[in-house]
Amino acid sequence: MEILEDKPGKQILLLGNEAITRGAIEAGIDVATTYPGTPSSEIADTFSLIARSFTKQKKDPSFYFEYSTNEKVALEVAAAASITGLRTLTCMKHVGLNVASDAFMTYLYVGCKGGHIIVSADDPSCHSSQNEQDNRYFALFGNAPMLEPSTPNEAKEMTRIGFEISEEVKLPVLLRTTTRLNHIRGPIELTKIQKPRTKGHFEKDPMLVTVPAIARLQHPILLKKIKQAEQISEKSRFNKIINVGKPKEWGIVTSGVSYNYVKELAGDMKLNVRILKLGMTHPIPKKMCEDFIKSCENIIIVEELEPILENQFKVIAYDLNSKVKIYGKSSGHFSRLYEYNLDIVADAFSKIFKIKNPINKPKESKIKLPSRPPALCPGCPHRATYYAVKKAAPKTTIYPTDIGCYTLGKAPPYEVADLLLCMGSNAGTACGFAIATDEKIISFMGDSTFFHSGIPPIIDAVHHNHDVVITILDNRTTAMTGHQPHPGNDFDGMGRPAKKILVEDVVKGCGVEHIEIVDPNKIKETTEAFKRALENKGPSAVVSKSPCILLENRDKKKRGEKIYVHEIDQEKCKNCKICISRFNCPSFYYGEDDIILIDPQQCNGCGNCADICPFEAISPKGVKK
Repeated sequence: MEILEDKPGKQILLLGNEAITRGAIEAGIDVATTYPGTPSSEIADTFSLIARSFTKQKKDPSFYFEYSTNEKVALEVAAAASITGLRTLTCMKHVGLNVASDAFMTYLYVGCKGGHIIVSADDPSCHSSQNEQDNRYFALFGNAPMLEPSTPNEAKEMTRIGFEISEEVKLPVLLRTTTRLNHIRGPIELTKIQKPRTKGHFEKDPMLVTVPAIARLQHPILLKKIKQAEQISEKSRFNKIINVGKPKEWGIVTSGVSYNYVKELAGDMKLNVRILKLGMTHPIPKKMCEDFIKSCENIIIVEELEPILENQFKVIAYDLNSKVKIYGKSSGHFSRLYEYNLDIVADAFSKIFKIKNPINKPKESKIKLPSRPPALCPGCPHRATYYAVKKAAPKTTIYPTDIGCYTLGKAPPYEVADLLLCMGSNAGTACGFAIATDEKIISFMGDSTFFHSGIPPIIDAVHHNHDVVITILDNRTTAMTGHQPHPGNDFDGMGRPAKKILVEDVVKGCGVEHIEIVDPNKIKETTEAFKRALENKGPSAVVSKSPCILLENRDKKKRGEKIYVHEIDQEKCKNCKICISRFNCPSFYYGEDDIILIDPQQCNGCGNCADICPFEAISPKGVKK
């Protein structure tokens, strides 16, 4: 694998996430943990790919990797290894740090011994997330050193050097990325790969047990460590000033991906500015920032989402009694919403500098294109489950849902998603609805979500006898983020055999007495199972078990089995439109004269359409090529 080559100076092309993995490898990573979540997924998937390759060859990959049950567990596993002196990395998407925050906040009191990088992949514009929170606040909140890369190569270098910073201040380092950085490709210059330490040694220390008396002693130590980190920030090569043109009174402060837009536009717009690029953004280099403020009459702050740098610069300027004018979010030139791009930054610069915007905005087309919302894959077992639910449930049924492919049940014609807060919230909110209303409640969660955070609310439902139907959509994988394994699989992230934990066994162990185990592709039986669950008073669970159709067909191909696509017999078809208007498989489409057809390239051969057709007009006709 090119990513493993030990050839210092060689350049290779990597995704931002892959570059982070390479940085960890160069630093001699010992342990990597995660719960998969876009936009961070490829960091861990690359570790897994490497580990599985070595496992297949019966070789040692030199590091340990796992897909943990959730982000909190992932952080705890890596933290313990780091405390023994090993170098560790934990990666997650931004909302994952919410889950891990309980451990994260106290871990900073305890500190680490081996370097520990915690990657928080933020998602401005909510490309794949339920919110766009700015996790730079976690660095301020917990007193964690933080690095923000602007390019894939910088992401690699910040990861590599971040381990050294972590070990110097004995604190985990937060590496804050954003979707644009995670998913762009760029040239990476390789450096020498260090040897992993492999085994750590735990030294007992009463200061590691954070009872109140110890925590009170650890807090001032943490504050001293963050002051030490500030001195590192002052000297960091990731914080630098770039002069454009002949700068006099104007300065621009920026970080992360926003720096790329600033640098490009400063040249294109022929600005005379000095740019303070901050790569270590917590703690900021205060002396460097003070000097920068003193050298400017006007400063523009360009940062996505919250005005974190802006507010800090205002405080420093106030303390200096500086009359510098600061332009940013508070001046109305930049928004706290969504990710930035060249257009947004250019528009702000043109207003601030009162010059022409060099970017010609394209003319809006008079033709309004139809929207193309995401859809469940043809043959997805979730579609069959939802179809059965709609046949079984009263119209007033409330449907709490969760994070996964199945969230697409929100769209017509299913409309089986009424509330979504976070991972595992489906069952908890179901209990709340059961208390507050007399309506029937059917909630939905995936199998990976079940293991992540779905078990505690099921226990709550059992203990308080809430009248709810909790559905676990068991499709054998963490499908939405790339088919990563979870405790319901018989192999782990390194490709080794693992103990398979059955969802229905755990549900029974939680005390649920009414459990229905169904194959959603048997729609009539699944419908009856939901009817029985709804009739039961108290908590019920329906475990809908069928593998993701993409995995199913992949395995069929490996076994040499054929996939039969379906076709509509136009003589039998009565154009009732159930297959389109109620089942809504995307392989169906309207042909000439409004006849309904099946696209053989999209059809995955599940056969559910044949079951739901009241006129038996659909049947398998050929082998998918």
